[in-house]
Formats: sequence, C-alpha cells, structure tokens
Amino acid sequence: PGLHGYAAEFSPYWPGRVACAAAQYYGIAGCGTLAVLEQNETGIVLLRSFDWNDGLFDVTWSENNEHVLITSSGDGSLQIWDIAKPKGPLQVYKEHTQEAYSVDWSQTRGEQLVVSGSWDQTAKLWDPAVGKSLRTFKGHEGVIYSTIWSPHIPGCFASASGDQTLRIWDVKAPGVRLVIPAHQAEILSCDWCKYDENLLVTGAVDCSLKGWDLRNVRQPVFILLSHTYAVRRVKFSPFHATLLASCSYDFTVRFWDFSKPNPLLETVEHHTEFTCGLDLSLHKCGQVVDCAWDELVKIYTPSCLAAAV
Repeated sequence: PGLHGYAAEFSPYWPGRVACAAAQYYGIAGCGTLAVLEQNETGIVLLRSFDWNDGLFDVTWSENNEHVLITSSGDGSLQIWDIAKPKGPLQVYKEHTQEAYSVDWSQTRGEQLVVSGSWDQTAKLWDPAVGKSLRTFKGHEGVIYSTIWSPHIPGCFASASGDQTLRIWDVKAPGVRLVIPAHQAEILSCDWCKYDENLLVTGAVDCSLKGWDLRNVRQPVFILLSHTYAVRRVKFSPFHATLLASCSYDFTVRFWDFSKPNPLLETVEHHTEFTCGLDLSLHKCGQVVDCAWDELVKIYTPSCLAAAV
C-alpha cells in the first residue's frame, strides 16, 4: 500500500534535508514510515527510512542534535529516532490514550522541551531526556490537531482544536492563559509569526486563515479566503514578517502576504490528493517543502517567493 504524507519538516541543521511522516491507508489503518530525504543536483534522494507499526502524523527535528527526530503516532505514542543509528526508535513515550496528532520541539534557547497534542483532548510537555511527561494540559473540549511553541517566549505554546478554539499555554502557569474562539469550525493548524511575538495564524475547516493579535483577540487582524476545502496546515515565513503559506484538502498550497490589499500571492497546484505537510526552509529563502496523500514530496521555490528574495 502507498504511504500518504502527513507532515514534512526541513532540518534546522542541513540545507535541503527534509523529514516526512507518513501513514498507510490514509492513516485509518496500517503502518507508518518516517522518511529522511535530501535534495541534491539530481533530485530528491532517500537517506533513511524507519517504519512504525501505526501511522505517523507529525514530525519535529531536535534543536540540539542534528540526527534526532521525534514523530507522533496513531497509537498515541511519540517515537525518538536517530538517523545515525541503524535501527530505531531510540525511545517510545506512550501516554496519550488516542492518536498523537502533533509534536513540536521548542526553538527557544536554553530549554529542550517537546509538546505533543492528541485526540484525547490533552497536550503533554516532555523533556526528551526524561522517560515520562512533565505535565499534561487539559481544557480543550475536542481533539487537538496542532501544538506549536512560541519562537519568542520561552515555555509558551499554542494549541488548535476541533472545539473551535485556539489556546495559549505557559508551562509554568496553571490552567490556560488565553482561550480564543477563533473559528466556527474545527481548527486544524496554527503557527506563530517569527517577527511579532503577539501574532498567530489559524487555519480551519471553514476554508479560512485568520490572524490573531494576543493583545486584542475580539476580532482577527486578518482573514484570508481562497481555499475551497479545509485548511490543513499554516506556516509563517522565517524571512518575511507578513508572508505565510497554507496547504489544504483542496490539493493546493497557497502563498499570502496579509499586508497587501490582494493578499493571495500564488496558488500552487502540483498534488492530486489532500495536501497535509508544509514547511518553509530556514536556510534557503523562499524554499518550500510539501507532501500529500498522493505519495509525493515536493521541494521547490514558488515564483512569488523567488521574486521576494
């Protein structure tokens, strides 16, 4: 059976190196694969692949070891992999009671923390060196689809849920810091702006992207409309404060500049199935990776970002 791509992430260390998390049978049944790919002059080559006995839904690179990755799985577990080792995983953390749908390694220096989000409606905080979770965050009333660390504020992360809310959490504070009823639909993704610590974007089943300023969440600071089906993943550019990308169940990837009167910059249509994974390179300005259920991983620079360089 084919492997349907769920997440793709550029390495923070190696330009052109990408990890892709995939699942058989559209993630409903079957196994999962972590594929580590690299782009060279001839195209994309497979460096390593690891199999897991359930679908893999998300992947994050370590921020302190260039060879280490963590995946999250349909069986509720997290797997730590080392691509320098012949076999894996190094460790498995099994605490979530339903699908672990998201995992993210903190980018703020001085702390090595991982957050996971699950269909069991909880987020969990992990130190990869410790075998059990440090804390469980409860409050969402639906499945959690996305958990993303703030790149600015240590110990702060956002979660997006099927309960139609975006929530902001602080690992040192009890309870939730902020609850934003961001859409009247399930929210599948969120991301933090790399240039403004108060700005986030959400993407939802209502086909829209919305921007949120944490200092005033009564209404969104922007709404981006063009997708025709659910927005599956949203990512802010690491190079441009107002640029972002989104991929969707409408098979497209779209690029936006929310500061412009006509914010949609470009629509890329090179997949024939749900497009689930999306990332923007930290190394090469304008370079994008995406993956979809059509079993393809694409690394490319869209013309709108080539022009922006």
